[in-house]
Parts: sequence; C-alpha cells; structure tokens
Amino acid sequence: MNKVEELIVNRAKELLSSKEVDKVIGWKKGEFYFDPSPAVFTSEEELKDFVYNGFCGANLSKYLVQELKKGGKIAVFLKPCDTYSFNELVKEHRVDKNAVKVIAIECQGKLDIEKIKEKGVSAVTETEENGEEVVVSSLYGTDKFRKEEVLLEKCLTCKSKKFAVADETIVVNEMKETANDRFSGVEKLEQMSEEERFAFWKGELSKCIRCNACRNVCPACTCVKCVFDNNASGMATKAPADTFEEQMFHIIRAYHVAGRCTDCGECSRVCPQHIPLHLLNRKFIKDINKLYGDFQAGEADEGKNPLIEYTEKDAEPTEAVNGEVRHA
Repeated sequence: MNKVEELIVNRAKELLSSKEVDKVIGWKKGEFYFDPSPAVFTSEEELKDFVYNGFCGANLSKYLVQELKKGGKIAVFLKPCDTYSFNELVKEHRVDKNAVKVIAIECQGKLDIEKIKEKGVSAVTETEENGEEVVVSSLYGTDKFRKEEVLLEKCLTCKSKKFAVADETIVVNEMKETANDRFSGVEKLEQMSEEERFAFWKGELSKCIRCNACRNVCPACTCVKCVFDNNASGMATKAPADTFEEQMFHIIRAYHVAGRCTDCGECSRVCPQHIPLHLLNRKFIKDINKLYGDFQAGEADEGKNPLIEYTEKDAEPTEAVNGEVRHA
C-alpha cells in the first residue's frame, strides 16, 4: 500500500466510524491489479477492498448523482481534474454540495493498461512510480518505462493540478503541471481540408458500437431521459452497419456538452474502440476560448458559461477558415 492510499483508507475509516458520513465513494479492487472500479463503501469492513493505485483513472463525481438520491451524507475522493466536474454538477443542480464532503487527493497521472500491454507486458501485479519512471511488475518479471509512454491520454494533457473545490486534501508529493499542449490534436485537425477531416471522423466514428460507455461515464450527461434512448426520436438505432448514422450520436452529444465539458477525458478513456472523442469536446473548448476569452468549465460552482450568457460584446463569427475564426 502506497502512502497516499494508506492516508485515504484511514481517512475513510475515520469518517465512517465517526458517523460523519454515511458512505464513501472510492475505488475497489478488481479481479486484476489493473482494473479497480468505482464503488460505494458503507462500513469499515468493506474498506478492506478499497484501493488507490496508478490505474484509478475513473472520475468519481458522476457517481454522486444517483447515490445522493438514496439519501445520507457522502464523502467522495476526487483527483484535481475531477473537482471541476463536481463544481459543474453543483452549478447545474445535479449535486447538493451540502450533502457531500469533497476530499481532494493527490494525482500524478494515471496509467493506461492498453499502452502497457502494447509494450509486451501482461499480467501486471504492481506498479511503482519514481519521478518520470514507472516500474511495472508482472508474473513474468519487472519492466521500466518512461512515464509519458504509459500514461492515459487525458493525463498526458492534464488541464490542471489545482483543486477547484476541496473540504480537505490528501497530498503527499508535489503535483507538477504537464508541459504538453492539450489543443495540439485539435490544431492538427484544423490544418486538414474539409474532406480530410470528414474522412478522419468517418473512419473514427464508424468504429462506434453504440455501447453508450462515453455517455454513461460523462459528468455532463445527467439527463433523466436521453434523446438517444427515445425510440420516437429516430436516433435510438444501435450501430447501423450500412450507414454513417452513428455520427449523429457523437456530434449531437458533443454539442450538448459544449460549454459544460470540463475536459476530464473520461469519454475517450472508457471507449472500447479507442475513438478520440475528447477531440470533439476540445474543439469546442478551443473555439469558446477564442471567441469569448479563456473559460474553464467547473472552476466555480455558480454562474453561467459563455454559451448561455448574452453580453453586448459577444463575438459574431461570420466564417472560419483553416481553424481561424473571423469576425464581422
């Protein structure tokens, strides 16, 4: 057990034993070391399965939406990027912050098991991070990698190591900001011709199997009834084999979360087809920053985002050429 994990588990025990909270949302051990999953803990006994390791990439803020409906005070452990999603949920009245104790925890970036497997390492049993190096132990020995080689994409371009909200924090080591530009992928697409971009997205989105994992994990997708589950909408079809209809699902969803997406990267992380869905959201974020000034969804738990607040100084784009927005 690493030091951060030890402190987290001990704090969870204290909160439950003192009845300060009724339940705790964290991560529990999976069948394998590399597949922990979000879980709700209601007793000290259950905490024996609590884990916080390099593969705990899941954003736990979304799980508050349904769990709060059951009543009780909840403690939730949130990484820096997750705290922005929490604030956005509070802003949209999906979460009652008075019923939640936010414990902000250290994150040095989370590991991507698929990247590790691509390097020929399977049956991972443990990992240890030493600065910019990751030591991966498996049933077949030990391997070392540069951290950047095996991090989740969303962690390679982490937007911030600052906590947007915290009732208390658990931080042992300094969290360094990433030097990578999170909009570099968007800029590459902007440099393509319209035909090239269409071909790119047709190729990527045609991989979609309509498992809905991206929607289900997204903190910005909390509608009680999703339009894509409504048979009368004409858009509830699952992965048509002979049309490009699946583009409607992802493009409409991207518009739905525009201005609200905190860029937590969960959509791409959970996609079984490895579609770079985050690029759609980042395109909107990049354009919003250009049109209205830098804006980060979830920095505050109140107020309006640029797309739903009118001012006389609002930009009036007339056309976009090669990614450059021109104004009248």
